[in-house]
Parts: sequence; structure tokens; C-alpha cells
Amino acid sequence: MLTLEEKILILENILEETSNNYADSFKTDISIFFSDFTTNNSKLSFLEKIEDESSIRNWVDKLTSRIVMREDEDLVSELIADYFYNG
Repeated sequence: MLTLEEKILILENILEETSNNYADSFKTDISIFFSDFTTNNSKLSFLEKIEDESSIRNWVDKLTSRIVMREDEDLVSELIADYFYNG
């Protein structure tokens, strides 16, 4: 099982990955939401419930998909916060 530190590093690395994929363009917004990639950041405590790298990647993919499918008037930051707090 991965430690919280390892999971945080994996999340940070996934958010730094870039491609020509439109959804990936929102990874910077997600990074800004978390801002601090350390164990002191309580926003990252959700990673304690996630078991492996593929689950972390899946979490990011679901969030970026939700952002892509948003209504035009929805703010990206609000969608990130909603997904973070409400799943």
C-alpha cells in the first residue's frame, strides 16, 4: 500500500502531465485548487481512501471530464470544489 506522501507525489505528477488533450488543459486549475502538495494540506486527505496510482489517475480523469462537460456559465474553480467536497 502506498503512503500518503507517495500518493501526493503521484497526484502531483499526474497533474503535471500534459498532452494535446483538451481535458488535460484543466490540470493546472486542479493544481491551483490544491496549491500545496504536502501532507499538511488537509485537502489532500481524500488520498488516504485511494489505494493505488490507477485510482488516483481515475479520480483526475473523472474530474477533468466533469470540467469539460460543464455548462458555459459554470466556473472551473466551482466545479473542482464541488467534485472535491461532494464527489
